Amino acid sequence: MKKIEQVDLLQYEKELYQMGYKLICGTDEAGRGPLVGPVVAAAVILPMNYHLDGLTDSKKISEKKREQFYPIIKKDAISYGIGIVDAKAIDEINIYEASRLAMQRAILNMEIKPDYVLTDAMPFKNYSIPVKPIVHGDALSLSIAAASVLAKVTRDHIMYELDERYPQYEFKNHKGYPTKRHLELLKKYGPIEEYRFTYKPVRDLINKGDENEEVLS
Repeated sequence: MKKIEQVDLLQYEKELYQMGYKLICGTDEAGRGPLVGPVVAAAVILPMNYHLDGLTDSKKISEKKREQFYPIIKKDAISYGIGIVDAKAIDEINIYEASRLAMQRAILNMEIKPDYVLTDAMPFKNYSIPVKPIVHGDALSLSIAAASVLAKVTRDHIMYELDERYPQYEFKNHKGYPTKRHLELLKKYGPIEEYRFTYKPVRDLINKGDENEEVLS
């Protein structure tokens, strides 16, 4: 049987510690793919050589475990921040730029500012702090993994609140992602203002409605 090599999730942080950086921030976003709701980012500075058993990329952790980690990370972090960019802004600047903006807002919202930033594959242009984008960073850096958990849980909570306001869309079940059931409900009830109108399923539905109106007129 082939031995699976364990990844040191502090490898990038340790390299930066040796270079003299102490306040290393990981940042990640949640919510690029959904049709509705904001994109949410978190930024986290963990204590040096921090360990939390089981912490890794939020997509690899169950929702129950993410909810358990959420208060622990917030309590243990030297500093953390949350950045949110709503659906209207996503439509205006596109989801990629909105994700970058959310990350930068998260960093700005930290009480203690970092001296180095690790991102999940997101470059920052002309930024005042050194930044290293890491491909699959949420699975390779503990700081980014911690941020991914805070971002994911925060966004899920936003979707639960939206579900209470609009229960007919069943947001608590699909979190806004384009599942078959979600698309059926979207077609039945039409989009509310929290939808991303530039996303194809929503845009196609609106365009089809416009075409039907033209035929009727």
